[in-house]
Amino acid sequence: MTAVLLEVRGLTRAFGGIKAVDSLSFDALEGGITGLIGPNGAGKTTVFNLITGVYRPTAGTIRLAGESLTGRRPDDVVRTGVARTFQNIRLFARMTCLENVTTPILARASYGPVSAIFRTPAARSTERAAREKALAIMRALGIEGSASFQASNLPYGMQRKLEIARALACSPKLLLLDEPAAGMNDAETRELGETIKRVRADFGVTILLIEHHINLVLDICAHVVVMERGALLAHGAPADIRENGAVVEAYLGRRRERTS
Repeated sequence: MTAVLLEVRGLTRAFGGIKAVDSLSFDALEGGITGLIGPNGAGKTTVFNLITGVYRPTAGTIRLAGESLTGRRPDDVVRTGVARTFQNIRLFARMTCLENVTTPILARASYGPVSAIFRTPAARSTERAAREKALAIMRALGIEGSASFQASNLPYGMQRKLEIARALACSPKLLLLDEPAAGMNDAETRELGETIKRVRADFGVTILLIEHHINLVLDICAHVVVMERGALLAHGAPADIRENGAVVEAYLGRRRERTS
């Protein structure tokens, strides 16, 4: 049986008298792609913010490979093996694409400021290894040819891939993708789906995906968690979610036609 990597139990976050997330429980299996879907305002991004330490939960627990993430600082959560992308792309716009991917690798490097200032052999070796690792990640995503380009000059779809590459540079166990297909047309969305599946296979990373393109979610996810008004509405395999009347009504805004 596949092990559970991410375990969320009774997760709650209240803002004043409003519960943005309400007693939510779900698992993400190691090495799989899990979809987190629901109408606007369902609380999906709040869940990501709770997992990554941006918000502290009002109640409930979050565990990664058995280790508690509950209430930990964002930098501490990254060190445990969690990386994310955002709804709105957040790249270092004036850096090159290669610098964007190299930066988080060097941030985890062991050499100190003195070595960096004096360009010691150890520093040069570390920087060379970081560059090679960054290029390998970019090659896997098909954007190595843009390494020297300024990030802000990339087309939108390639900026999305660059953001994923930068997240992978943190060597995560769990990769959180927050609406990666936002703003993409159908062809770009299909290509992104293939990229996400390739990332899972090539990097051995577990993926938790928020996405409004329901066909993308049902195509690439092994398990889907559906939220409504902060709470769990349904969960299961894509085929089960597709046929779930409550999900169709809540998420698609129409009642499922019943057959006699």
